[in-house]
Amino acid sequence: MDTRPLGRTGFDVTEVGLGTWEIGAEWGDVSEATGKEAVHAALDAGVNFLDTADVYGDGRSERLIREVLDERDEEPVVATKAGRRLDPHDADRYTKENLERFVDRSRENLGVDELDLLQLHCPPTDVYYQPETFDALDDLRADGKLANYGVSVERVEEGLKAVEYPGVETVQIIFNPFRQRPAEEFLDVAAARDVGVIVRVPLASGLLTGAVDAETDFPENDHRNFNREGDAFDVGETFAGVPQDVGAHAADELAEAAPDDLSLAQFSLRWILDHPGVTTVIPGSTSPAHIRDNVLAADHAPLTHEAHGAARDVYEKYVEEHVHQRW
Repeated sequence: MDTRPLGRTGFDVTEVGLGTWEIGAEWGDVSEATGKEAVHAALDAGVNFLDTADVYGDGRSERLIREVLDERDEEPVVATKAGRRLDPHDADRYTKENLERFVDRSRENLGVDELDLLQLHCPPTDVYYQPETFDALDDLRADGKLANYGVSVERVEEGLKAVEYPGVETVQIIFNPFRQRPAEEFLDVAAARDVGVIVRVPLASGLLTGAVDAETDFPENDHRNFNREGDAFDVGETFAGVPQDVGAHAADELAEAAPDDLSLAQFSLRWILDHPGVTTVIPGSTSPAHIRDNVLAADHAPLTHEAHGAARDVYEKYVEEHVHQRW
């Protein structure tokens, strides 16, 4: 699998990485053995970029990654996140004291002295207007507790503000055939500033796999059940903000545009990777077979102009009114 430079970090990361929210929490019941098997499968498939967060299972995801890496020789780039434990409406709490506490806990969970990449985890918008928060991250880097830092954002505008800070080396953002606005407003700006772009929720919480239809039910502890209206966190994290029934119909039509040798999931991942401003895409899965299939999308030739046009048509027909101006 090809790699791309992760902004100015000095890391070259695989075009497809692994998101590990699913092995932490809020995707139904996933055993620790299943979670570890997923990480092993990704590494076996050549993935060298793992994304996690301190709140994924209250450190469970970070700990499982450490346990897998203790059993292997690979040294992938491991990105984690901090800040989600704070009041999402209180930007003033994004202080060095609080962030250092989270960073130290992640260092312990991952078994490292220095984090490869620490990302602010979707903080309140006001945080992006607080230089002191980014000064705190500079201090933590100078202290040797993290090698690089970036942000994970909900909205394009937050990403545009974040890259104004010279220390921000990566931005994680939702981008897929159902969330196309970053291609218009953000990717070129990030590339011009040599900022790495990590794409999360690439398969719209399963809508872009074809495995979720308008009637699919989910367990009570799956965010696709309890966060459909944004009751727990930003609704854009669930189905990329698209109503389930609308997204299911759109996915059916989009599947018709996919080449015969690509599944809908692979088509969606290839669509993302066709945008040169993207560094890596981090689909999450607990299925080794799905993880291997996701990796294969990176080896496929770029999609045709007609396929990209079909994706745009589906977006404008079904999805744009629900998401475009909101995120």
